[in-house]
Amino acid sequence: MAVAVVLFTRDLRVHDNPALASGCRTASRVVPLFVRDPAVPSSPGRDRFLAESLADLRDSLRRRGGDLVIRHGDPVAETMRVAGEVGARHVVSAADVSAYARRRERRLATACAGERTSLTVTPGVTVVAPDALKPYRVFTPYHRAWLALPWRRLESAPRTVSLPDAPLRSVDLPVPVSGGSPSPFPGGETAGRRRLSGWLSTVDRYADDHDDLAGDRTSRLSPYLHFGCLSPLDVAAKAGGGPGAEAFVRQLCWRDFYQQLLYSFPALPSVALRASAPDDWRDRDDALEAWRAGRTGVPIVDAGMRQLAREGWMHNRARLITASFLTRYLGLDWRAGAAHFARLLLDADVASNNGNWQWVAGTGTDTKPYRRFNPIRQAGRFDPAGDYVRRHVPELTAVAGRDVHQPWLLPERVRSGLDYPVPLAGVAPASWM
Repeated sequence: MAVAVVLFTRDLRVHDNPALASGCRTASRVVPLFVRDPAVPSSPGRDRFLAESLADLRDSLRRRGGDLVIRHGDPVAETMRVAGEVGARHVVSAADVSAYARRRERRLATACAGERTSLTVTPGVTVVAPDALKPYRVFTPYHRAWLALPWRRLESAPRTVSLPDAPLRSVDLPVPVSGGSPSPFPGGETAGRRRLSGWLSTVDRYADDHDDLAGDRTSRLSPYLHFGCLSPLDVAAKAGGGPGAEAFVRQLCWRDFYQQLLYSFPALPSVALRASAPDDWRDRDDALEAWRAGRTGVPIVDAGMRQLAREGWMHNRARLITASFLTRYLGLDWRAGAAHFARLLLDADVASNNGNWQWVAGTGTDTKPYRRFNPIRQAGRFDPAGDYVRRHVPELTAVAGRDVHQPWLLPERVRSGLDYPVPLAGVAPASWM
């Protein structure tokens, strides 16, 4: 009786999961395993999302006759321990791109070789494998090459998952941290597929609507893609054609672009990609703290930062505005901003987070490295009525229309009753008009 251990990492799903499909084809008995790795950074929001995702995955496996074994500790040691307990001679896991994930894969390969256990590493975290193309540092030629590649076939969810007879120890599911605002993102594949289905009914409007801050018409699928509750290939395939779908699939290509960039440049989270990029960032703790707290005095920036703190997510246009404000107007190091996003975002993907921060800061892949996003013009264009700002900055609820974007221009008798800060010292909003 052949037994395989399928190690889940960032692929918490049963649909289009090449690792799970491979394990079920290879062996008559399969042990689905997730190891809670203390070395992986966490946050209350991500812990909650992970707990809900694991519970949903466990339920999906149980409906197919299987179960999910959960352990805590080093994923390599625990995988080999489980393999020894059930006499498995085959381990399957999905490839990933970060330096830590690739070290884990190499350690797992060494451990499997030492025990004469075969290891299969499957794709699954991207649409196109990160090494399928030569390394690109500019998006447009990568996009053309990406579109020309054939995609792998989608894997069906297994009808049955048969466990070995040996009893297996499993720790309890992580307990989500309670309290705080309700999250708009319930974790798990079931919730992700439901959101995807609803989103696809509106995808034809994506090209026109995705930058509308108040309208909030982006897919909000990024946490599900980050945790692998949804297959990026499945999402791309379901999007179909049409201008809206093409614009949306282009965003999935951007995600792949940063994954392949991190794969070829592992120092992306800490080292400027452009060797000629300036590195003379200012040191202003007061400004950094005001930015983190959403108290810069620039409403569109503060709205984005408060949305991040409350929801664990931020509209993509707001991400560009807040990141540009930190690096271009305050002159603060992009790494400090990326670290704050990484602490709070549910979709805190190492590749996309750091790749996008470097793009905005002019240290990465932007072919126009000196561009900046004028926050007042951006606010007027993408939140013309000010509804996004009023939604997230309640001190300004009573300020009408576009005035909400420039409260410092209001009469003193009005401004004094707002309980809202003037813009940080060192920035000059009057010059942005």
